[in-house]
Amino acid sequence: MAKCAICDKTINYGNKLSITRSHISKRSTRTWKPNLRSVKAIVNGEPKRIKVCAKCLRSGKVVKA
Repeated sequence: MAKCAICDKTINYGNKLSITRSHISKRSTRTWKPNLRSVKAIVNGEPKRIKVCAKCLRSGKVVKA
């Protein structure tokens, strides 16, 4: 399953709306997946390869090896 190792961000579910003539005519389900990157980071003092979302990488929550 797609999950960030730092913030536990996972897949979100919702509706895709088809709008025609100012009415919502059809609904179908869709998913939003997190933007995961495989990164070699320091975990418990040793380098390890983990999957981290791009937001955690940008904010500096991950110490790269």
